[in-house]
Amino acid sequence: MLITALLLAVAAPSPAEAVSSTRAAFTKCLRSDLKKSLDAKKSPADYETAIKTVCQSERDAFRSAVIALDRASGDSQADAAEDADMQINDYHDNFIGQFKDYSESNTMPAD
Repeated sequence: MLITALLLAVAAPSPAEAVSSTRAAFTKCLRSDLKKSLDAKKSPADYETAIKTVCQSERDAFRSAVIALDRASGDSQADAAEDADMQINDYHDNFIGQFKDYSESNTMPAD
């Protein structure tokens, strides 16, 4: 029984690894939506409104991973949630800025 518990502990990803993998999935989803929105010729205002509704499962997984990492580092639940929400807002702001830049230059991001 102890061996099983140890094997499960070793097999489980660390909180930092979970943040890294969920961050990659979240930004990949946002990048895909960025390209779709540029193809659809959305207005910057429409994109800014829509970005908060796309990639929900990826965003939620990333948020949970950040909170778990921060909690493992000793942060309070409130501080960990605030950090996670701030990181998500930073990604949203970054992609909104990219969308505006690509729209204005009538270009597409590289693959």
